Amino acid sequence: MSFSAASPEASSASHPLAPYGWDEGWEAEFTPYAAQGLLPGRVVRVDRGQCDVVTPGGTVRADTEFVVPRDPLKVVCTGDWVAVDPGGDPQYVRTLLPRRTAFVRSTSSKRSEGQILAANVDHAIIAVPLAVELDLGRVERFLALAWESGAQPLVVLTKADLVPDPTGLSYLVDDVETTAPGVQVLAVSAATGEGVDVLSAVVSGSTSVLLGISGAGKSTLANALLGEDVMEVRATREVDGKGRHTTTTRNLLVLPGGGVLIDTPGLRGVGLWDAGQGVGQVFAEIEELAEECRFHDCAHGSEPGCAVLAALEDGSLPERRLESYRKLLRENQRIVAKTDARLRAEIRRDWRLKGAEGRAAMEAKRGRIR
Repeated sequence: MSFSAASPEASSASHPLAPYGWDEGWEAEFTPYAAQGLLPGRVVRVDRGQCDVVTPGGTVRADTEFVVPRDPLKVVCTGDWVAVDPGGDPQYVRTLLPRRTAFVRSTSSKRSEGQILAANVDHAIIAVPLAVELDLGRVERFLALAWESGAQPLVVLTKADLVPDPTGLSYLVDDVETTAPGVQVLAVSAATGEGVDVLSAVVSGSTSVLLGISGAGKSTLANALLGEDVMEVRATREVDGKGRHTTTTRNLLVLPGGGVLIDTPGLRGVGLWDAGQGVGQVFAEIEELAEECRFHDCAHGSEPGCAVLAALEDGSLPERRLESYRKLLRENQRIVAKTDARLRAEIRRDWRLKGAEGRAAMEAKRGRIR
């Protein structure tokens, strides 16, 4: 039995796409396309210019040639809601519905393009393996992109069974909680089932994307949430805890407790992409301290009355935290500057001013020596 979004049966609760996240908001967005006889659908997989789209009548293979924009952030992506032809061979995606959220990273430090990894996501699950030493800087990087996407971040410490000491595990959770203010941190073991039920309850009824490096245990965790072995799993290397890419495409899967999960390939590089607000949310305590600085444009370097430096001196702000904040801000500024001529000019002006100040200081020093 097939439906169109315009039919009386297509209320958000009873609609065949309800398990995939269809609601009244999407129904309203789709109204003009329903009048054109098109069908609504959600993209569950994309590869080589085509995509699998689940529609009221089932999953179809659709071509994306009618929605090939110049902007790489507007290409069809897993999680998108689209309008597709009601029939034909091949079928085509005719348009994308406006995205509510989008998880984007930079493709390369040498290019000024972003890559969208998942669309219309409610929760960004960041998988961090306990098989290797915690990399808090990487966690902060993922969190910045997650906050910027508009989704709610959630950090999952996978392979918790490898830390049998409860006290030691609690310390690791505390470390990550300090790194991730305002974010829930869960210790989970797919092998023993520890924490899986809590995670299932958190993501139930929503769209979640699973992110992390290769070997983080994402596919194993996805299988635990799905209740069956859907995703292929390979063993990680004992030397460094890294794994091979078992997931090669981003797949949207229906969870048995309600909601959907987008599993993604392991990410080798996680470059920021215009994530200034996300960085600010990750380092909320530094941003709050900055409001107390004497100068509103304080760079937290050597300025008098700097509340951030004062916190660093009294030990309430860890030096690692401040250095990570500075690093991510610099990186984000470089990325934004590649597409923002005015910002590039401001950066060059700052460089010239700092250069002039440095030369003046050197001249003054030489004068004192003479």
